[in-house]
Amino acid sequence: QVQLVESGGGTVHVGGSLRLSCVATGSISTIYLMAWYRQFPGKEREMIAGIVTGNKGHVADSVKDRFAISADNLQNTVILQMNNLKIEDTAIYTCKMGIATIGSVGFDYWGQGTQVTVSS
Repeated sequence: QVQLVESGGGTVHVGGSLRLSCVATGSISTIYLMAWYRQFPGKEREMIAGIVTGNKGHVADSVKDRFAISADNLQNTVILQMNNLKIEDTAIYTCKMGIATIGSVGFDYWGQGTQVTVSS
């Protein structure tokens, strides 16, 4: 059983920063992908940042000057650092990890989602 637990969401003023964290627990053999998605009301979920294990992280052009993704594979953790937040960043943020468990092939696992609200 693998679980992803997110933390760090909340409400912040325009220009502020938030640091989202996602930790995977369970019978983990290998994590080969870590990513962050966000979803606006009434819209499809979109990927905004991702890291393939052993490679450099990638951040979507729309936020690359303000957001950064980092991973700690020893701690099974992925971080999304969000700076200079704008009202239009208000969304639900969800992490995803591609994980191979002991004795099984890899699957995508999702966190529960965390609300980020940016106020004026």
